Amino acid sequence: MFSIYKNTRASASLSHRKTVTDNPQLATRNWQPTTKNHRHFLFLAFALLCVSGVFAQEKEGKEEKENIGTETVNVVKPYKATVSDAFKIREVPAAEDSVLLQKKEINYSIFSVPVASTFVPAKGKVAGIGKKKREYLYDTYLSLGLGNYSTALLDFYTSAEISKDQSFDIGLNHHSAQGQLDETELDTKFFDTKLEAAYKNAGRFYRWGVNGGLQHQIYNWYGLPAQAGFDEAVINSIDEKQTYYTASLGGNIEAVEESVFTGAELSLKRFWDAHDSGENRVVLNPSFRFPVGEELITAHVFADYVGGEFKYEYYTGEKSKYSNLLLGVNPNLVIAGEDYTINLGASVFYGMDIENDDNDFYIYPKVNASYRLVEEYVTIYGGVEGGLDQNSYYDFVQDNVYVAPALMGVTPTDRQYDAYVGMKGKLSSNVGYNLKGSYRAENNKPLFRANPVNISGNENHGYVYGNSFGVVYDDVTTFSAFGEIHADIDRNLTLGINAEVFGYNTDNQEEAWNLPIVKGSFFGDYQIDEHWFAGANIFYVGQRKDMYVPEFAGEEQQGEVVKLDSYFDANAHLGYHIDQQWSVFVKANNIANNQYARWMNYPVQGFQILGGITYKFDLWK
Repeated sequence: MFSIYKNTRASASLSHRKTVTDNPQLATRNWQPTTKNHRHFLFLAFALLCVSGVFAQEKEGKEEKENIGTETVNVVKPYKATVSDAFKIREVPAAEDSVLLQKKEINYSIFSVPVASTFVPAKGKVAGIGKKKREYLYDTYLSLGLGNYSTALLDFYTSAEISKDQSFDIGLNHHSAQGQLDETELDTKFFDTKLEAAYKNAGRFYRWGVNGGLQHQIYNWYGLPAQAGFDEAVINSIDEKQTYYTASLGGNIEAVEESVFTGAELSLKRFWDAHDSGENRVVLNPSFRFPVGEELITAHVFADYVGGEFKYEYYTGEKSKYSNLLLGVNPNLVIAGEDYTINLGASVFYGMDIENDDNDFYIYPKVNASYRLVEEYVTIYGGVEGGLDQNSYYDFVQDNVYVAPALMGVTPTDRQYDAYVGMKGKLSSNVGYNLKGSYRAENNKPLFRANPVNISGNENHGYVYGNSFGVVYDDVTTFSAFGEIHADIDRNLTLGINAEVFGYNTDNQEEAWNLPIVKGSFFGDYQIDEHWFAGANIFYVGQRKDMYVPEFAGEEQQGEVVKLDSYFDANAHLGYHIDQQWSVFVKANNIANNQYARWMNYPVQGFQILGGITYKFDLWK
């Protein structure tokens, strides 16, 4: 292809030069050698060289023979060849090959080889959203409130940060009412003050702390039975006041790193009253963890001692003592999968009634499991558990402050089993539910029952006029069905409602005294705006039963079963944040002004209104 193009250009140039001129002088000046003339020129030049060489040799020989003289040669102009400009042919000549080669189709394949990359993409940034300014946390707050019935409310808390890992907290709570109820002639005042302090240390290997507290409570046995018909002289002679004192000290430790020992708790408590009754309790609960293959077995150890005395037993007037020590261990194996969790365990106790020298072993199941049936919407669960539950005089008083300081003793409850099955989950993204049914069997279950009138020989005691409660023990089986729905409407509104129905079966007692057949509650909290907030709760308690005995007449005494009406109590509160430090609030209790009785012959306060102020500040900074 290239040679064809070159020859063509040369031919075109040659033909052009032939047409320039026929003048010999111009031809000499502008003549351009061609291929053919070039050959003639070379031949002529070669002949001239040969001839001149011969002539030169002959001349040189003749010079030797004779000197012919000198000659002058004038060179008019030296030869200078010129080459005209070449012109590029714009059209590509057609190929005249007899055979045109076809392009062969080539298939490519890629052999991938992994190559380590050092490229690190930049971290993504979450798109910003509207966010409230973080509220500043003060280390101290104080809340004061006053209301009708001469009600006073105090709530104080402060936390001092000693160092990065150490802190010291103090809390003080007070609630009292000096007002008098019109429904009774005895004093209805009450007073409850509690002081607590705690020290915490977050060490490198262990987190530990110590705590202590003092509590002072004053209540009155004002619930005289109307059936007794006491005259004014008797009523005026009654000293209905009761005072309780509590001192506690405790500590806890928790391992930060994984080890066999995971933590422990220790608590010491002294509880006594103004009628020479007292009680001591010591509880120690260490916990351990042991690897078994790929699983872990946890073990909680229990040591629970309670011992005390009552100066006067209610029926005999003699001193009554009790002393119980419970030792137990609870090993557990947890098997967990993507959608299920199984807890296999048992509780073994050795119970010692030191006062009566009666000891025994107890073994209880502790098995529960859950299975996620439909993502987060349906989870079914169930289990069978049991245990030996320690009872104490302090616990009885916190449940019913009108209990007499003259119990026949304190006995642990043998909770043989508590079998339950349920379902929980979500109805929507912000509405949750929980349904549960259970069947429980308990031996020596404590029941509060009104004490009979026992004035003879005990006139100096303010709790013997049928205005106090004793504790009776019985074997009770309980069936219950529970349901709950709670909803987070948005970030500012939360609502919830629950209800539970009970059925009881007793072995010795005529009724399951003071246990309701149904109870339920409703609650709601609403952050109206940046400043206003509100809330409400309503609780309902169904019918209960108690017994009125006009006069103590021995163990086989007969009394009158009294039905206590069901009741509901509606409460609400409203508050306003003046700024980050100051707030005001108002609370309303028993809004419907229901004259109900939580315990037989003990009417509660009617409509109550209380207002107050809260102040937050820095005490230690």
